[in-house]
Amino acid sequence: MDTMRDRFAPVVSRLLDEDPRVAVVLAEIGADGFREAGRRHPDRVINVGIREQLLIGAAAGLALTGLRPVVHTFASFLVERPFEQVKLDLGHQDAGAVLVSAAASFDWPAGGFTHMAPGDVALLDTLDGWTVHVPGHPDEAETLLRHAVAAGDDKVYVRLSAQSNRRASAVDGRHFRTVREGRAGVVVAVGPLLDAALAATEGLDVTVLHATTVRPFDTAGLRRATEAAGTDVVLVEPYLAGTSTAAVSEALADVPHRVLGLGVGRRELRRYGTVEEHVAAHGLDPAGLRRRITAYLGAGRATAPAPGR
Repeated sequence: MDTMRDRFAPVVSRLLDEDPRVAVVLAEIGADGFREAGRRHPDRVINVGIREQLLIGAAAGLALTGLRPVVHTFASFLVERPFEQVKLDLGHQDAGAVLVSAAASFDWPAGGFTHMAPGDVALLDTLDGWTVHVPGHPDEAETLLRHAVAAGDDKVYVRLSAQSNRRASAVDGRHFRTVREGRAGVVVAVGPLLDAALAATEGLDVTVLHATTVRPFDTAGLRRATEAAGTDVVLVEPYLAGTSTAAVSEALADVPHRVLGLGVGRRELRRYGTVEEHVAAHGLDPAGLRRRITAYLGAGRATAPAPGR
C-alpha cells in the first residue's frame, strides 16, 4: 500500500492542472515528486531551496496575490523552524495557505530529533484560526488534502504520517466518526492510532471515536458520545500527550468530567531505533494503551458485560 506522502504529490499535481489558483511551494524536500508538474506549471511550482523561513514568506506572498499555496516539507521544518513566519506572515496578515507536513512525530528516527516534531499541533494551538487535519490512511489524506485546498482562504495544516490504519474511514473534514459504542467511557483515537486504540480496548465497554480533523474540535460529536458512555474521556493522539485535553475540558465545561491525554511523551528518546520502538516506548502500542486506559477507567467498570447479561 502506498503511504500518505506517496499520495501527496500526485493529488496536488492534479489540483495544479484543475485549478489555476493552486501553487506549490517547496524547500527541496519533496521536489522530485513535482518535477513533471513543474514543467507544466513553472510559474506555480516554486522551490526556494533549504530556506524554511522563506518557504512560509513566499507562500504568504502568493496568498496575498490571490493564489492558494500548498506548502510542503518535514513537520519540524514547516511548523517549528519558521514559526515566526507562520505567526506573522500567515497569521498576522490573515493570509491563507495549506501546510502539508511529513515525518510526523518520529516517522524517520534515523534523522534524529531535528527531524521529529511531536509538538507541532500544540504549537499551532497558540495561534488563532487554524484547521488541523490528521489523516489515518492514504485515502483519508487524499480526501482531506482536497478539502484543504478547496477551503477558500483558510489556514490549514495537514499532518501526513508514514503510520497508517489498515482501512480508511469516511471523512468529511469536520466530524469525529463513531467506530464502537459502549457505556463506560469515551476513547478518542486520532489519525493513524485508531487500529492501536481498537486493539487496546477490545472487550472494554467503551465508545471509540475516530478523529481525523482535530481543529476545530468536534465538540458536538464528543458530547453526543458522552450522553451514553459517560464523561470519562481518553485522548489517544500521535503527537504531544495532552495536546487536546483543553479542548475536551472546554467541550464538557458544564458537566463533571475526567480526561486522560495519551500521546508522545516530553522526554526525548536519544537512540534512533525504529518507528515501532518509539511507539512502544511512548506507550502508544496496543499493550501500552490498554494498561493505561484500563487503569484510568477501572478494569472492572469498563469491561463489557458477558452476552445475555
